Amino acid sequence: MVLRCIKCGRIYPEDEIRYRCDCGGLLEVVIDLDKVDTKIFDGKNITLWKYESWLPVKKRVSLNEGGTPLYRLENLEKELGVRELYAKNEGANPTGSFKDRGMTVGVSKALELGMDKVICASTGNTSASLAAYAAKAGIKAYVLVPSGKIALGKLAQAIIYGAQVVPVNGNFDDALRVVVEASRELGVYMLNSINPFRLEGQKTIAYEIYDQLQRVPDNVVVPVGNAGNISAIWKGFKELYEAGVIDELPRMIGIQAEGASPLAKAWKEGREFRPEEKPETVATAIRIGNPANWPKAWNAAKESGGLFESVTDEEILEAQRILASKEGLFVEPASAASLAGLIKLLREGVIDKSESYVLITTGHGLKDPNIVVNNFKLPEPIEPTLEAFRRVME
Repeated sequence: MVLRCIKCGRIYPEDEIRYRCDCGGLLEVVIDLDKVDTKIFDGKNITLWKYESWLPVKKRVSLNEGGTPLYRLENLEKELGVRELYAKNEGANPTGSFKDRGMTVGVSKALELGMDKVICASTGNTSASLAAYAAKAGIKAYVLVPSGKIALGKLAQAIIYGAQVVPVNGNFDDALRVVVEASRELGVYMLNSINPFRLEGQKTIAYEIYDQLQRVPDNVVVPVGNAGNISAIWKGFKELYEAGVIDELPRMIGIQAEGASPLAKAWKEGREFRPEEKPETVATAIRIGNPANWPKAWNAAKESGGLFESVTDEEILEAQRILASKEGLFVEPASAASLAGLIKLLREGVIDKSESYVLITTGHGLKDPNIVVNNFKLPEPIEPTLEAFRRVME
């Protein structure tokens, strides 16, 4: 196992603490596929660490993450006219988001490397997950968050898990810049998705989708913020393919919020990537203007024959309501971007209704309940009588 630059191909040893190549390119973990267990995909006892032979670290810190439900969305299939539609509900992870997959591997790697302090910049979910896994590991966690730009449900998690929460006057990209400098100068281990070991945990979403379906879906639709998840899932499917477990690959479709959509704009306009200077969206988890993993995400869409699309906040909130009211799944707004994107692409005829789709819903709705509460007004109270309630039913 080694680290390899996706830009120049330079190789680094796995035990060297670095997050980028000397050329500035992103690093990826290259595992030895000759040593993986290809016979474990039997649809049984699914958890993240079932795939330990495919991961670059031994289990050291775990909260029983992974094994999240894959729901068949039968009501929406009928309504949208889609042949097969599923949701991989990552909100069922221990801290309520997909970030737990990366943190169990990332914090385990930190311990393996002898690190006793970890750090991240976060719009919310990363901070909650890092704080929980650091608490379990008994090490110090620092989380830098954009001041006033983080959902209270996520901030509460980071606080109660015992992390040192540091608000930053600026956005996520400003916070990440400080984290990168601190990891270089102050001896703290960075666990943002620029860390290639964290993405190794997130690639297990691909393993689980295949394990649960016992086949590969035609399309996987993913909300895109810092762009690590779509990259990781694609890497997982490619490894399955290269190891001979599967003989086909899905198309990767990335969905961004319109107010934070540098990848979607570059893709649709056929131009070079340019960061969004002032990202803004109700979907706080993907309110990121300069995704650190954009080159990996771009490669995932290009190699898979996929695409990027953006959706408005109104479309996101409507998709959140639809997913809850039609299928009983309450997800945070960023998660609903995947359904919003699917609906838009179907409406515009960009994708085929006769294919199968797996939506990645990245976080639980209780991560950001104020979005719902602030947009809903309770009716006037009734008198405590049957007659009063009868009038409500009429």
